[in-house]
Amino acid sequence: MTRERSIGEFNQDVAEHAGYVYTTSQKRSCRSANQRMSAAILELAELEGARVIDIGCGDGTYSAELLAAGASKVLGVDAAQLAIERARERFGEHKDLHFEVVDIYSLEPADEPYDVAVVRGILHHLYDVERAVERICRVARRIIVLEPNGYNPVLKVIEKLSPYHVQHEEKSYRPSQLDRWFERCGGRVERSTYVGLVPMFCPDFLVTICKLVEPLIERTPLLRRICCGQYAQRIELPSNAGPDCP
Repeated sequence: MTRERSIGEFNQDVAEHAGYVYTTSQKRSCRSANQRMSAAILELAELEGARVIDIGCGDGTYSAELLAAGASKVLGVDAAQLAIERARERFGEHKDLHFEVVDIYSLEPADEPYDVAVVRGILHHLYDVERAVERICRVARRIIVLEPNGYNPVLKVIEKLSPYHVQHEEKSYRPSQLDRWFERCGGRVERSTYVGLVPMFCPDFLVTICKLVEPLIERTPLLRRICCGQYAQRIELPSNAGPDCP
């Protein structure tokens, strides 16, 4: 099986920055964008007392957020070995927070399905999203997905021109396509939303402007579909989680 070249890039990020670039950066834009994404996930997830698997957990930053937000146990999994090692270094003292190296295409259901799977910004790095979705749908009853908004034309340009985006093989998908992939595996999109206006690594003055208009953009149907940077969805699966895709 061909593995994504971006795994090597993420391992290199950890080697150079002791974590992922967007989590270790002190730039205001990174903090603001990530805070909005985290808030969107928590609004959809209903984590209180839940057993959670964080798929594509990276350096563990957002896995720890899930535990702090009320999850009873969190397992973070990622294919990048150095990222998992870094996550264990940072959060190893938390008895209810664990990390394992797992390729997304090799996910297998546990004896008891997780209550919630969080899939934050990993699908747009993959070669075979449909196969990954089929695996994800085996492991949890509720899935929270956050992905770059493939309807955003500026994002499409950035994916082609930004060296970071090219190196990490970023390729956003239309939200309607994401919906269909999960629906084919028995999932029901219960809620979805477009969020965020602040680009990563942008100047501080642009952060200020974007945050001023962000609430208005997120409330306006056509504008949020085109302008927001992220699409978040909550997918519910039958109680016998783990359907095979047709």
